[in-house]
Amino acid sequence: MTKNKNLIFDIGMHKGEDSDFYLKKGFNVVSFEADPDLADFCRKKFANELDSGQLTIVEGAIVDSELLDITEGKVRFYKNNKVSVWGTVVNEWSERNSKLGANDELIEVSAVNFVECLNKYGIPYYMKIDIEGMDTVCLKALLNFTEKPDYISIESEKVSFEKLDEEFELLTKLGYDHFQAINQSKVSAFREAKNNGEGQFLNYQFVRGSSGSFGKDLHPDSWQNLSAIKNQYRSIFQGYKLLGDHAAVNKYGIGRLFSRSIDKFFAYPGWFDTHARHSSVRD
Repeated sequence: MTKNKNLIFDIGMHKGEDSDFYLKKGFNVVSFEADPDLADFCRKKFANELDSGQLTIVEGAIVDSELLDITEGKVRFYKNNKVSVWGTVVNEWSERNSKLGANDELIEVSAVNFVECLNKYGIPYYMKIDIEGMDTVCLKALLNFTEKPDYISIESEKVSFEKLDEEFELLTKLGYDHFQAINQSKVSAFREAKNNGEGQFLNYQFVRGSSGSFGKDLHPDSWQNLSAIKNQYRSIFQGYKLLGDHAAVNKYGIGRLFSRSIDKFFAYPGWFDTHARHSSVRD
């Protein structure tokens, strides 16, 4: 299977914050969204792009291949009406939501076989993954294919450094050898990079919740090898321990208010996406 250099996968579409950017830059986009209300919102928002074929929306939750054999095409989904981006199929993540004061509504949605989607739509140039606890399912699906995306980003693990290690082990196994950690809390403070290398330059203003720039638009001198990126994450994890979702301060309402205020105004500790560049990509 050949790689489509003009194709991006937006896995975790939410309200289309990232899809909007990719579409305006001229890419074809396949977007995945499990929350039926959000999927419907985006179908209306991007009606023209859907009609033209530039955008395809896949509605449903991507799950482990083992679950596909027993779910009969449906899966439980924890829909969060307070913080819509926190929707998840993972029970532990739902419990975290409750502890942070945002209870979920349990609904049933279609289960998505991601390997079948890769076979149907092709290997994308860039794959953005942010699906609350299931990012590595998409990475594992790529093990079935010789071709890999030039660039990938995932929402990095925030609680267990051992699990973070597993993410990097999987990325390395897939052939990715250069990495950047991007603080997502800071993305909305910036516009699209002027040293544009991806599609059309738009001077695009990112919104909070968007993933921001990717691939060649990331600072070329900020790519790090595996050892260096792990050292950076060791420092990041210190911030998570102090003020992250599972920090002791967040057990109480006043503590949650304090940590969210620090995050909002100072972007600390933030939450980070790991961007990975494949070894086949030359500087």
